[in-house]
Amino acid sequence: MNFQQLRIIQEAVRCHFNLTEVANALFTSQSGVSKHIKDLEDELGVELFVRRGKRFLGLTEPGKEVVEIVKRMLLDANNIRHLAAQFSQSDQGQLCVATTHTQARYALPPIVSQFKAAFPKVRLVLYEASPSEIVAMLLSGEADIGIATEALADVTELITFPFYEWHHAVIVPESHPLVATRPLTLEAIAEYPLVTYHEGFTGRSRLDTAFSQAGLAPDIVLSALDADVIKTYVELGLGVGIIAAMAYHPAKDTGLRLLDSTRLFEKNTAWIATHKGHYLRNFAYQFMSLCNPELNELISKRAG
Repeated sequence: MNFQQLRIIQEAVRCHFNLTEVANALFTSQSGVSKHIKDLEDELGVELFVRRGKRFLGLTEPGKEVVEIVKRMLLDANNIRHLAAQFSQSDQGQLCVATTHTQARYALPPIVSQFKAAFPKVRLVLYEASPSEIVAMLLSGEADIGIATEALADVTELITFPFYEWHHAVIVPESHPLVATRPLTLEAIAEYPLVTYHEGFTGRSRLDTAFSQAGLAPDIVLSALDADVIKTYVELGLGVGIIAAMAYHPAKDTGLRLLDSTRLFEKNTAWIATHKGHYLRNFAYQFMSLCNPELNELISKRAG
């Protein structure tokens, strides 16, 4: 069993057994992929894939067991490379952080600034992705650290740490009737069209739950991936906006009014996540500590 065969097995699962995609991902030919698989099956004496003619449909029972071992072997191989780099270049290398637009735009800029000042030789790669994409990037090893509100805490293969807590807030144009509404209620908000986050992003599920529990079905006329788009359409009068409170800047959003809705919606937690067993360089732990200084001891215990 060689390293190329291991990578082919991993990519076959990731590409849903499409050998053309596997070949493209590994910069080789489809016939070469098929030969590597056949050679490995001959060596092991068992079939790893369920076939229909030349098509691969899934994994056999032995194949499922082998895939789990392959994952561990590739993770260990990657850890060896990271370990060597740790000792040879302790303050150099690359750190890949996958996060959502909201975190990248509003929460991470001061942290990135501090990190680059402390580690100027480290190449920081910041990927913007959906929560589900962030999970996939962490599990595949494409990202070292993931940051998001959704999805991360529900995946058993990930180690998660709290980043910070935040609340949603209502935004309206200065002249909107809700500005004078006291107290602000879900019923009052639901009388108007709403503009807020797309499902699966930035705590949207908490908003849906709050309205549902109140027996309300608000008219969400537009959903977006980031607060800047939501604010733009609220300014145009399309509806009442609900955004992460941190995305509102009084000096910049001069045409909008922020209405406190802390008591109307449950608080949210943004999470920092890494893949269990994934070897991280010291500067990666320093990045997480900058996100939340209280994590220093917790990170050393849980990641050790």
